Amino acid sequence: MNCKEFEKLIPDFFEDRLDYSSMKRFSEHIEQCDNCKEEVVIQLLVTEGVHRLEDGRAFDLQKELDRRLNRIKRKIRIHGNMIRIGIAMEIAAVCLLIGIFAWKLM
Repeated sequence: MNCKEFEKLIPDFFEDRLDYSSMKRFSEHIEQCDNCKEEVVIQLLVTEGVHRLEDGRAFDLQKELDRRLNRIKRKIRIHGNMIRIGIAMEIAAVCLLIGIFAWKLM
């Protein structure tokens, strides 16, 4: 993913609307690109910080960013686990079918 593609995903990141593939690429890119991480911090400060200041609530920018990034990492991990479980179940089903077929041939 390049920086332009990343920047287009920032609004979806804030709205929690990234699909699995986009989440994974977004997470990988932000870990590697300090410029894009800085852009996310700036946009987070502008969007969330202003709302919180208007409400009179305290705002810890780094904590909020870490919370959001940890949430997508957790979603990526869960989705990856679900994919692995699905693959294991498919393999088990195929093995079961092969076993039934072999048993019927005997």
